[in-house]
Amino acid sequence: MISFTPLKTLQNIEFRNLLTGRFFIVLAFRMLATLLGWWVYQLTKDPFSIGLIGLSEVIPAVSCALYAGHVIDMNEKKKLLLICNYAYIFLIGLLLIPAFFNMKMHFTGHQITYYIYGVIFFTGIARAFIGPIVPSMIPKIVKKENLPNAVTLNQATFLISSVCGHAIGGILIGYFGVKWTLIVILSLIFIASLFFWQLNKQYSEYKKENVNVVESMREGISYIFKTKEILGALCLDMFAVLFGGAVAMIPVFATDILNSGAEGFGLLNAASDIGSMCIITTLSIVPLRRNQGKILLAVVAGFGLCIIGFGLSRLYWLSFMFLVMSGMLDGISVVIRGTIVQLKTPDHIRGRVLSVNSIFIMSSNEMGQFESGLMAKLLGVVRSVVFGGTMTVLIALLVGSTNPKLRKMQY
Repeated sequence: MISFTPLKTLQNIEFRNLLTGRFFIVLAFRMLATLLGWWVYQLTKDPFSIGLIGLSEVIPAVSCALYAGHVIDMNEKKKLLLICNYAYIFLIGLLLIPAFFNMKMHFTGHQITYYIYGVIFFTGIARAFIGPIVPSMIPKIVKKENLPNAVTLNQATFLISSVCGHAIGGILIGYFGVKWTLIVILSLIFIASLFFWQLNKQYSEYKKENVNVVESMREGISYIFKTKEILGALCLDMFAVLFGGAVAMIPVFATDILNSGAEGFGLLNAASDIGSMCIITTLSIVPLRRNQGKILLAVVAGFGLCIIGFGLSRLYWLSFMFLVMSGMLDGISVVIRGTIVQLKTPDHIRGRVLSVNSIFIMSSNEMGQFESGLMAKLLGVVRSVVFGGTMTVLIALLVGSTNPKLRKMQY
């Protein structure tokens, strides 16, 4: 019997440490994403340069993801989590060089931009590993009957930290500038590591010498393609967010269309996460108990309509509300999709399945950022966002009509 008692799940001290560590590290990552989009656009004044940030990260992340899933399943997870955590501290620390010493070293705007792309390329490798580790640890920490609660709370933690990260990032950039915002980001990642140290070790069920790497990676891919509910949910998310990634163009809207400045940019950037946080908090108290597959398809189509509205709006408050509504619909999608993946995946293959899941997520988010930048260059910013929202609606209709198992899915 599945239990929906979030407070009972939070009584687990180890689960609380995992969520707290994740809160701080996602807070830092969202602040970094906000900072990089703003920084690069101020350096280049080119929307396409924002898209290249996502491309710089997604290429190594996707390339390493399948191998990362194999490594996660075959090794002790706490150690890997801490290695990735400190790798991020080192790599993001490299961004302090142009931030603090640009005046002395006389970097041009494009030189700094290329340097940022290089650093982000290497963070993409770390992301391939750190992305699947936390969700793969949750089923070993909480009981199976509490797993839906844990997934919901994990997503709520992610979204709360996302909201705070976007908003705080914009405010810090506006008042203290790029370099001191980077210092705060590094401090938050270090704080996250202190909570990760408190976790118990999670050893692999495999003996390394008995496992073929290629066969191991193939097993993860094969399982997803055999499980139509997982495949449909992941494809729906990937293509919907790929085309509906209007968030990537928020620096352009804030600067050139809505004239809201750095502070307004930070709040606008957090708007979708505010909506997601509100709806996920609601779902923690009043969960979805039936017809989750149909709801998933409906909310993705609604998400696309909100993106169209955002692209057409010229009023700051209206744009903000469209993004809040898109976040609410996306939050429902995240909870349903995350629960489907966790409930349908056996423990022994969880790292590899979640790594393939991370490929879909990274492909949609970072490639969506690149697609948004490219389409903005070809069509113009407004038309590119409207086009993306329209494609999202069409994708929801296509998946719904071709995947009956997902449409009928409920848990």
